[in-house]
Amino acid sequence: MIASTALVFLLVAAALTLGLSVKRIPEGHVYTLRRMGRPSPRLLRAGTHWVWPLIEHITHRISLAGHALDLDARDESGHSVHGTVYWQVLEPERADPVIDRAEVMIREVATQALTGFNPTGDDNTARAQALKHHLNGVLGAHGIFVARTRLHRQT
Repeated sequence: MIASTALVFLLVAAALTLGLSVKRIPEGHVYTLRRMGRPSPRLLRAGTHWVWPLIEHITHRISLAGHALDLDARDESGHSVHGTVYWQVLEPERADPVIDRAEVMIREVATQALTGFNPTGDDNTARAQALKHHLNGVLGAHGIFVARTRLHRQT
C-alpha cells in the first residue's frame, strides 16, 4: 500500500515537473532567463522550449511589437509640447537589462532633448525628426529603436 502511494506521488511529481519545464513562447515575443539568480545568455524565441525547473526561470517577457509613448514637455521658449514616440525592441539581448524602465528612460531622454531644443519656428516635422535622431543615438546602445515621433507644439 505504501509502495503504491509512493509510486503515485512520484508519477504526479514527474508530471508536474515536466509540465513546468515546457514553455510555449508566442510569436512576436522573446523571453529571457535567469539561471540560479544570475542572468543567463539564453533567450527563448517564438516556439516551444525546455526550461530546467527550479534552476531557470523567466525574468522578462519582451514584446517585439511596436509601442507608443505619450509625451508632455516644455521647450526652451516655455511652450508646451505634446507628442508621441513610437518605439520597439530590435535587440532583446541588449534591451534585457533596461526593459523594465524603458518607458521611463525614453520619456526622460525625450523631455531633456525637447527642453534643450532651440525653437526655430513652428516646424514640428523638423523638430520631430531631430528628436527621433537624438533618441536613436541614445537608445540604440540598449537595442531600442525609435521608429517615429510626432510633436504638437502649443503656444
